[in-house]
Amino acid sequence: MKQITAIFQPHRLEQVEQALHAMPHLPGFTLHAARGHARGHGTEHRFDVDEWNPDAHEKLVLIMFCADALAAPLVDAITQAAHTGQIGDGMVAVTELVDLVRIRTGERGDAAV
Repeated sequence: MKQITAIFQPHRLEQVEQALHAMPHLPGFTLHAARGHARGHGTEHRFDVDEWNPDAHEKLVLIMFCADALAAPLVDAITQAAHTGQIGDGMVAVTELVDLVRIRTGERGDAAV
């Protein structure tokens, strides 16, 4: 099982949702509004005061859990839908899950996805 965490521009939400809903199996996802500090663009990626204000960087964070076989297609769908080619498009991380429990039913592991 995998956890996919994507951070992307809020104005790309509709495209990301459409791409995910077009998938043959969508395990569901959760969205959070977020604010963040970008990687610095100064010397050695340090923040320089002449750069834009990182406090103004609004993002969305999408979290989903899925079976191993679904991770790559889901990441591709999110990446393509969130891409604008501009600085700040975001990131997608995939991590291994040790266990997952669906609270309502008690299902565990792949059955809970």
